[in-house]
Amino acid sequence: MNNHKNYTTMQDEKDQKKIDQQINVELSEEVAEGVYSNLAMIAHSNSEFVVDFIRLMPGVPKAKVKSRIIMTPDHAKRLLAALKDNIEKYEDAFGKINQQGGTPQFPISFGAPGEA
Repeated sequence: MNNHKNYTTMQDEKDQKKIDQQINVELSEEVAEGVYSNLAMIAHSNSEFVVDFIRLMPGVPKAKVKSRIIMTPDHAKRLLAALKDNIEKYEDAFGKINQQGGTPQFPISFGAPGEA
């Protein structure tokens, strides 16, 4: 089964005006399930940005990269703008997102195993 969704894309306004239409994106069931990540690590070179999405689990000293996205600097900047736009829309609808403590420090501790 394939799902079709409309997404906010990272196209700039000039391109958006030129292509005044919706993009149909095919989404397989496997990809639609998503992958949970609670940490992202970002690296870059002169030609690309690499974003590793990682899942940290409480009491487990090893974390696994669950997905890696590689993009051009131009697309990374468009992603930043799209995230900013979506966060503003989210906060308009649901209220301000309260960050707890800012950027996490390593190693990240979830407490003793078995604690909630």
